[in-house]
Amino acid sequence: MTKLPYIQLKKFLHRKQHSIGISFDFNSKLIATVKKLPNVLWSVKHRIWYVNDTIENLKLIYIYFEDKAIINDSKYLKDKHTPRTLTDSQKTLLNNFFKYLRGKRYSKSTLDCYVTYIADFIDYHTAIPIENLTNRDVELYIETIYIKRKYSISTQRQFISALKLFIVFEPSTQIDGLELVRPYRSRKLPIVLSQEEIITLITRAKNLKHRVIIALLYSAGLRISELINLKIKNININRRQILIKNSKGRKDRYVSLAESILPLLQNYLMTYRPDLYIVEGKPSVQYTSSSVRKFLKKYAFQGQITTRVTPHILRHSYATHLIENGVGLRHIQELLGHSKPETTMIYTHVARKDLLEIKSPLDHAIDQFKKSHNAEQKFLLSGK
Repeated sequence: MTKLPYIQLKKFLHRKQHSIGISFDFNSKLIATVKKLPNVLWSVKHRIWYVNDTIENLKLIYIYFEDKAIINDSKYLKDKHTPRTLTDSQKTLLNNFFKYLRGKRYSKSTLDCYVTYIADFIDYHTAIPIENLTNRDVELYIETIYIKRKYSISTQRQFISALKLFIVFEPSTQIDGLELVRPYRSRKLPIVLSQEEIITLITRAKNLKHRVIIALLYSAGLRISELINLKIKNININRRQILIKNSKGRKDRYVSLAESILPLLQNYLMTYRPDLYIVEGKPSVQYTSSSVRKFLKKYAFQGQITTRVTPHILRHSYATHLIENGVGLRHIQELLGHSKPETTMIYTHVARKDLLEIKSPLDHAIDQFKKSHNAEQKFLLSGK
C-alpha cells in the first residue's frame, strides 16, 4: 500500500485577510489537486498555497484531499477559531433555541455548551437551509470535525444530546432523532492522588486562601463549580456541615465539614473577611476556576507530584479514600451527589485493596524455589 503524502494547514494573515495556508513537499499530484480548489492562490512571499479562512473552504480542503494526502491541521487548530458567518435568521433561530432550553431549566453551563454546539453545526452547513438538513449532514459533520480533529467521545456525546433537543425545538429538519446514536462513553479509571500527595499539596500552599480551597475541595469532595458558588451562610461550623445548593441536576445536598479544617477555616475567615462567597476574587465576586487550576498545577510541580492535579482529581481522591476507609457506596453516592449508583461504582475499581493484595504467582514460585534449595541462597531477579 502506497504511503500518502502529508500536507500542513496553518492560519496566517495575508494582505490583511485571514487565510488557510496549504503547504507540502513538491508533489505533482498534490499540486494538481490544490489547483482545483475554488479561489485558491499562490503566495510568492510566503511560498504557500492559500484560500480565505472560512468553514466552507476548510471543508473543501478535507473533501478534495481525501484519500490523496494525510492532513496535519494541528497548527491551524491551535489558532483562534474562524468567526461564525451566521445569517440574521440563523441568529434568531439560535436565540429562540437558547430561550427554549432556558425554559426547560437547564443550567447555564449546559445552555452555553448546547447552543455553541448547534451554532457551530449550523455555521458549518450555512449554505444548506435548516429544513433540508439530514442525518447524512450530521454524519459528515462528525466525520470532518469531530473525528479528524480528534475531539473526545464525551464532546461528541454532548453534541448529539444538543442536536436531539434542537430537532424537537425545530421539527422542520429532515434529521431523524431515533437514528442519532451517542458513541459509547470511554470507561477510563479516575486518576487518584495518594493521601501523602494530598498533604504535600496542602503544605506547599503558603497562601492562606489557596490552602483553604485545596482543603475544602478534597475534604468535602466538592466540584469546582460547587466551591466557587459556595456562600458563607451555607457553612454551619457548629454542626460541621456544608449545604451545597442547586448543584448538578438542580439538587441540594449536605456534606461534612472536616474537623481538621476548622482552625484553618476560622483563621481564613478572620483574615480575609469575605462578604458573600466563601472564596472571592474581589468583594462579593466569585473566585475563578481558572485561578484554582493554575495554582494547583504550580503546587503540584513544587511538591514533585508527577500526576496532573485538577479540582476534579481531588474529588476522585476523596471518593476513593472513603472507600478504602470502609465507607459504604450508598453513603458515598449521597456525599458526591450522584444520581446513579453506577457512577459511584467506578471508584471501587481503583480502591480494590482485596485484589491488589493478592500475591502474584511469580512471588509464590520464587518462595517455593527458595524453600526447595539452600535456605541461605539468595535469589534475585536482578541478579545474573
